[in-house]
Amino acid sequence: MEAPARSPDGSEQCPQGRELMASSTGSTLCVSSSRSESVWTSSTPRSRWDIYRKPLVVVAVGVATFLLGVVITSLACFLKEHKKVYKMSGPAFLSLGLMLLVCGLVWVPIIRKKQKQRQKSQFLQSLKSFFFNR
Repeated sequence: MEAPARSPDGSEQCPQGRELMASSTGSTLCVSSSRSESVWTSSTPRSRWDIYRKPLVVVAVGVATFLLGVVITSLACFLKEHKKVYKMSGPAFLSLGLMLLVCGLVWVPIIRKKQKQRQKSQFLQSLKSFFFNR
């Protein structure tokens, strides 16, 4: 394993709260060693797109997969050749698309609940610091 990289002045080996790890390619990777740097506890405000990007992508992929399943299932009704393949794969795409769609739609209220909890926690922390730091 390589020696940890030092800062330009040579005083610090790694950024605060992080560890350097050597990968198999020889490059170093800085990995967080604590869970305190979570996306929910960061003080920088994030845009709505950053917050809801992943659930929206899951919903979009779910809708596309569901529609593909509808098309494949309808092909089984109209085309006579390869009918067994369409009858087997169509419902599989339907169920997979529906599952992704529901997971994405359930994910959004979970994110909203976590944001409200974070706001309450920040408010309580500010109250505590106001009363106890006098």
